[in-house]
This record gives sequence, C-alpha cells and structure tokens, in this order.
Amino acid sequence: MNLVQWMQGLPPEMATFIMATLPISELRGAIPVALGVYKLPVWSAVLWAVLGNLAPIPFILKLLEPVSKFLRERWRIWDRFFNWLFTRTRRKGERYFQVYKEMGLVLFVAIPLPITGAWTGSVASFLFGLSLGRGFFLITLGVLIAAILVTAASLGVGWLVFLGGSHVH
Repeated sequence: MNLVQWMQGLPPEMATFIMATLPISELRGAIPVALGVYKLPVWSAVLWAVLGNLAPIPFILKLLEPVSKFLRERWRIWDRFFNWLFTRTRRKGERYFQVYKEMGLVLFVAIPLPITGAWTGSVASFLFGLSLGRGFFLITLGVLIAAILVTAASLGVGWLVFLGGSHVH
C-alpha cells in the first residue's frame, strides 16, 4: 500500500499536510501529489505542503539534543543511529555551511534532492550550533524556495523559464 492509498478518505488538504510532514516525502512529494492526484489548486497545494513541511521543524530543533542525549546514554543502537545521522548530515551539509555560511543552510534545504530538506536541515542547524529561531527562519526560507522549485517542476514550467518563455498554456 502506498502513501496516497493509505491516506484515502482524508480531505486532500489534510493528506497534503500530513505527507509534507514526513521526513521522506516532505513537500517534494506532497506538492506533486496534491496537484496531480488530488487536483488541488496551486495556491492550496503549496500552502498545505509548506505548512506541513514546517510543522515538525520547531519540535525537531527544540527536542533533538535532549532526546538524542537521553537515547544515546541508554541504548547502544540509538548511539549508533545518532552517530550515523550526525556524521552523515555534517558531511553532506558542511560544504554548504562552510562556503555560504547561514545561506548554505537555506540552499541545503531548498535544493530538491534526496537527503536534503527541512528535516535534514534541522539536524544540520543543530549540528552547526544555530539558535532555534535563526535555524527555523533559515529553514523556512529554504522550504519556500523548494516550494517554488517543486511547484514549477510539477507544472512543467521550469524549463520554460530557462528557455525564456513568458507564459504557460
């Protein structure tokens, strides 16, 4: 059973919101589904996906340190998981952060590629020592840029912009 089938029966807006909260799909999966499967208007698809993508971020930023510390101290498997997660995120995000400083976090979240996005950006924000407020602000900027890019790609207008097209049919 896929994610869309699992959410069958939910209002499309709620399904879009929930899909965008998930660490794998985020808004990169939610917007194309909202537009293509649920046939939501563009403004609605983007609104619910952005809100859903941002919903877990304050909790991740606030709770990552105490929860990871608690779990790591008690269970070896969690220690190994967080070592893997933190090492991988640091390796993936460090080049963005070193070159572009805080704007690197925005770019890291904005680029719609696997293992980038708001969830991983939250871990990177924690690892690079940003305050909760600053991290949330920068991640929000990245999510908004990602929403524009994913929406444009979903509507097929991405290449028109690069080719100098002025309107979409």
